[in-house]
Amino acid sequence: MADREAPWSAERLADKHPFVVWAWGLLSLDFTGIAFGALFFCWSLTPSLLPRDWTFQGLIGGITAAIGYGVGCAVGWAAHRYWLSKLFWWPPPERLLRAVKVAVPLVSIVAALVMLVYSAGWQRELAALMGAEGTTTTGYLRTLALSILVAALLISLWRVLRDLVRLIARYLVRWLRVPRSAAAPIGFVVVAFLSYTLVTDVLFNGVYSFMNSAFSLQNNETRGGVVQPTLPERSGSPASYAPWDSLGYEGRDFVFRGLHADQLAAYNGAPAKEPIRVYAGLETADDTNARMDVVIRELERTGAFERKVLVVIPTTGTGWVNPTAADAMELVYNGDTALVASQYSYLPSWVSFLADREKAAEAGRALVRRVHDRWLQEPAATRPKLLVYGESLGSQAGEGAFDGLADIRETVDGVLWVGPPNANPLWSTLVARRDPGSPEVEPVYADGLVVRFADDGATIGAPPGPWLYPRVLYIQHPSDPVVWWSPHLIVNRPDWLSEPPGYDRLPSMRWFPFVTFWQVTADLANAAGVPDGHGHNYGTTVLDGFVAVAAPQGWTSADTERVRSVLDAIAGTQGPEK
Repeated sequence: MADREAPWSAERLADKHPFVVWAWGLLSLDFTGIAFGALFFCWSLTPSLLPRDWTFQGLIGGITAAIGYGVGCAVGWAAHRYWLSKLFWWPPPERLLRAVKVAVPLVSIVAALVMLVYSAGWQRELAALMGAEGTTTTGYLRTLALSILVAALLISLWRVLRDLVRLIARYLVRWLRVPRSAAAPIGFVVVAFLSYTLVTDVLFNGVYSFMNSAFSLQNNETRGGVVQPTLPERSGSPASYAPWDSLGYEGRDFVFRGLHADQLAAYNGAPAKEPIRVYAGLETADDTNARMDVVIRELERTGAFERKVLVVIPTTGTGWVNPTAADAMELVYNGDTALVASQYSYLPSWVSFLADREKAAEAGRALVRRVHDRWLQEPAATRPKLLVYGESLGSQAGEGAFDGLADIRETVDGVLWVGPPNANPLWSTLVARRDPGSPEVEPVYADGLVVRFADDGATIGAPPGPWLYPRVLYIQHPSDPVVWWSPHLIVNRPDWLSEPPGYDRLPSMRWFPFVTFWQVTADLANAAGVPDGHGHNYGTTVLDGFVAVAAPQGWTSADTERVRSVLDAIAGTQGPEK
């Protein structure tokens, strides 16, 4: 039997097939690493903010299992070097070691399967909480196979890099006579530098350039059914200074859609004005200043400064404006409105969030400041209310226009920000300085005197004390990963995960190092794929926010519900594309 097994021994293979041995070594695993990898994988199966299907869970499980494997290898190495090697009975008998090495993978697989059954139940519970369709237990078991594949690829990649460090160190010792103690650190620095350069300068920039080119092509397209407006109150019309073909995909959609004066009059039961929608696309002018010049000329041409309300809307990445929010503003003021927005990127919000955050802030600052400066030239007694509305990355762009809360109150008549990213500087400052005892998921700042936070229309009035004008309002769901995602999740437990959960988060969600970060990262991909009122879908809550910040005189709750019914009726014809 020994003679038959000898050709497969490492020594025999090293003599005949060194590359095969090296490649096979990529698949050999440390049993301590397996134990920790299984533990991390089981942690990853615990519930997160949003329901996940088996593919997302497989990716997250594989990534976290690979991280756990690395942690386990480090723990095993440290334990052997500093503790076990000093014990008189170590190493144990070979038979015992073999038994442990067989038992650990078997126990890990059984534990993973049991946790997958529990996880499928949690996913169904979370889906039911949000009114979404849940998964099946049998379908969710596919997660394990995908996670094993992802973890194996990541572990193999790490080993390739480790072996490359050793190879460089060996050549440094042989060719340059570098001391062995210095060769390994030098090899590590070289590989780390090359890897960083490859990821940032080649992969990241290459992918960024490719996506920018791809989405710039989409920017030249027009959504089905969208045609050039003929009314002079719209940018892109024959009377406009912003040509129709320069507005971009989302800009053309924004100026085409919306209710017209006759429709508003029918819904509101009173004569209405034709709403003004002003927009400048990336191709409307050569640079930001020139685009802002076009915006101001459009506002002047359409008579925007003669309306009751002028709303500045810093957009998300591609220039998207929430159609429900735009319709709500125009319905509340019966068309006596002017909405103005400008595109600053070809990229969707999640790419812009990673690569263009400073660009978003600069674009928001330019738009708000230029409109505000021109607005100041109008007589104070007759100029419209100046409001700022931003959703998702648009809220970050809007925040970039101001130096702080005092600057907001001195500049505009009200602000509504919906689904703010966790990296928003003003938002994070206000949340960090919230009143003692108020939770992070629903903070209270300075007794709600100026700025308030709400998770739905019913909580906008809390706390019940006075709310001064100009008002600032943030609306954020407890289950919105855009609001709660942060790199700090890697090693720090946030307050919102140690506090009682919000209305649409499972109490069984827990924080685990590394794991929770990847769970919430996966949630970002499906942030808008859940029913209204959950995740990053805010539905008609923007109506409640707009009414709270700047309702017309004499407005009632019955008026709000009447408008909500109209928004619900037309919601199916306008997609939530971002």
